[in-house]
This record gives sequence, C-alpha cells and structure tokens, in this order.
Amino acid sequence: MPTPEYVLKLREHIGHEPLVLIGVTAVILRESPAGTAVLLGTRSDDGALTPITGIVDPGEEPALAARREAMEEAGVEIAVERLAWVHQLPRKTHVNGDQVDYFDLTFRCRWISGDPHPADGEMTAVGWHDLDDLAAVASDDLRERIRLAANGSGDTLFHG
Repeated sequence: MPTPEYVLKLREHIGHEPLVLIGVTAVILRESPAGTAVLLGTRSDDGALTPITGIVDPGEEPALAARREAMEEAGVEIAVERLAWVHQLPRKTHVNGDQVDYFDLTFRCRWISGDPHPADGEMTAVGWHDLDDLAAVASDDLRERIRLAANGSGDTLFHG
C-alpha cells in the first residue's frame, strides 16, 4: 500500500517520530431477505480480514474519505449513514520504524451499487460476510467497529 505523498513529506522532517493520522473505517452493510451482510476484504500486506479502512487526505471530509476508500479498495458505491465510533488506536510501529497514532472514525455505511472486487491492490479478495459470523476478522477492535456500526441505536460511542 503506497504511503500518501503528504505523509512522505512529513517524514522527511520528523523521521520515525510519532505522527497522528486520521483514519476512517467504512463498515459497509447490505440488507437482503437472508439477513445483513458486511463487506470485508483480505489485506494484501498482512492477509488480515478487515472492513474497508484508509487515511483522510488533507482537507478531505472524513465521510467523503470513507466513500473514496470504498470505491478505491472494493469498487463499490456507498452511502455514509452515520458516525458509529470515535477512538484512538494504540501506537503502531511499522516495519520501517515509522510510528503512527491513528485516530479512527468508524462509519456505518450502506452499499448502493457495484460488485465488490479488489480494485487497487490493497486487498487480495473482497466479499460479503454474514454479520453473525465474524470470527475470522483480524482483531477484537475491528469486530467492535463492525458491531457498533451495525447497531441500530444511532448513537456514536466516544471513549473517555
């Protein structure tokens, strides 16, 4: 996955020091007579099964970033329905030594159109998964993002 150009320019100045980046998680749901399904993809870098995620570009509205990432990564058009969770992820140190603190905004999204496929190489596979069977999802945190977005309450969860 290519690092955005603006991050590379920042890294020229700060090296591997911690950098705060705003991320989005698009929990894309599709209703059918059989029930609710969530769109998940297998990441090409580590093989993890995850919802669609990405970094907000400078000046970009977060909900538009979620829509952009859904199209770029999975080739689907979505409607962003609501903000489900706002939370800070634990500091991550990438293999090259770069440290990042991701501030994640998790959105509940509705599939509108498009046949999911690995559109830009960030995913090796993309498809619909039963909302009641998320054992293969990469982490408890990601399962919680999906759970909170799928919850029909309409409330946004904030830590603190």
